[in-house]
Amino acid sequence: MHLHILGIGGTFMAGVARLAVELGHRVTGSDRALYPPMSLQLEALGVEVRQDYDVDCLDPAPDLVVVGNALGRGNAAVEAMLSRGLPYVSGPEWIEREVLPGRHVIAIAGTHGKTTVSSLVAWMLEHAGLAPGFLIGGLVENFGVSARLGEGECFVIEADEYDTAFFDKRSKFVHYHPRTLVVNNLEFDHADIFPDLAAIETQFHHLVRTLPREAAIIRPQPDAAIDALLARGCWSNVVAVARAAPADWRFDWHDGPTRDIHLRGPDGSEASAALPLRGLHNAWNVAMAAAAAATAGVAPPQALAALEGFANVKRRLELRGTASGVAVYDDFAHHPTAIAATIAALRGSITGGRIIAVLEPRSNTMRLGIHRDTLGSALAGADRAAILVPPDLDWDIQAALAAYPQVSLYDDCAALIAATVAEVRPDDHVLVMSNGAFEDIHNRLLAELAA
Repeated sequence: MHLHILGIGGTFMAGVARLAVELGHRVTGSDRALYPPMSLQLEALGVEVRQDYDVDCLDPAPDLVVVGNALGRGNAAVEAMLSRGLPYVSGPEWIEREVLPGRHVIAIAGTHGKTTVSSLVAWMLEHAGLAPGFLIGGLVENFGVSARLGEGECFVIEADEYDTAFFDKRSKFVHYHPRTLVVNNLEFDHADIFPDLAAIETQFHHLVRTLPREAAIIRPQPDAAIDALLARGCWSNVVAVARAAPADWRFDWHDGPTRDIHLRGPDGSEASAALPLRGLHNAWNVAMAAAAAATAGVAPPQALAALEGFANVKRRLELRGTASGVAVYDDFAHHPTAIAATIAALRGSITGGRIIAVLEPRSNTMRLGIHRDTLGSALAGADRAAILVPPDLDWDIQAALAAYPQVSLYDDCAALIAATVAEVRPDDHVLVMSNGAFEDIHNRLLAELAA
């Protein structure tokens, strides 16, 4: 079957493309924004990708069009698809129909940490010999890909609450029917489609309503937003994870020159291991992942043993290089909670030098100004910060950050790079944060520093 994927450059849809190729389909695609690592994954698969949505991208007519959620009415390819009566489906529904039947689906949901927890669970299952399938919103270094069918019973999927498609406004995760659901946390995000946290909670409630009684819902404790979610109705087994407090799963964490975690499971089994990831938020991620892996039969000692070989995910405090004694990192953080946690994680792992945070506030929620009152405090853990202000930002970011003189604003990436290079000194750490390509700023910074 010939599948044409509209919006193939996104992390989710590029993963769909990989699964379709593994199933033996011919896959082509269209997108306007292609950048690594997904562009490289598609190239390695031999998938033909057009960087436009012109109507002839559907010539010859594919057997099925898979439509990404970034596309809507008015898009030339979408209009041609509808006018010609071509069969179409969303990515999540295609996964639901073609990949998930008969699998033990482990879905990782929540506002933050989905990609890291999904990658940890997949690697713990792999290390235990269970050969899982997975679809994750990032390139997992241990596997070198973001998706695979796998040979085992388990399928790990990053369960996004964003809407499914222009013709299906439910959250993606309602299509996945998990037997294990991780709700990592719950905060307001995606302000372009959700008016408030209560609307997001409703979508999570719809997911919880579809779970069988035998399913496990793994949650952190305490978390008031998740308490409110489950109070609306829950018919499955709730498994609580806490830090050094009474719960089904408990963990202790130590940070410093060496990082380690101690974990105790519901049956009293215990395990300890060095942590390959920085920050308290990643200790939580490991504990949540171990609890999820246990639902597939992986005991705590076996789960933590996998950490020694865990290689993390692209764009998660990834060291891109060092030049003139200055380290440059790349991170996907774009929500104030994630920005603050990432800065704190880096701070806890360095012994000297300053942290220069460089941020591109490009998410829809950030552009709408939802985080105007918390952005400055999120950046406060850095010694200096530089922000590339999008031209279409419709709120006064200068006024919002007036109380934070260590934050500088730029409307041109070249000017930001020049100012950062002039500012840094040996042993400094430049932390670049964006959920987009950020005009290849990492390589440009390293090149200027080297010069």
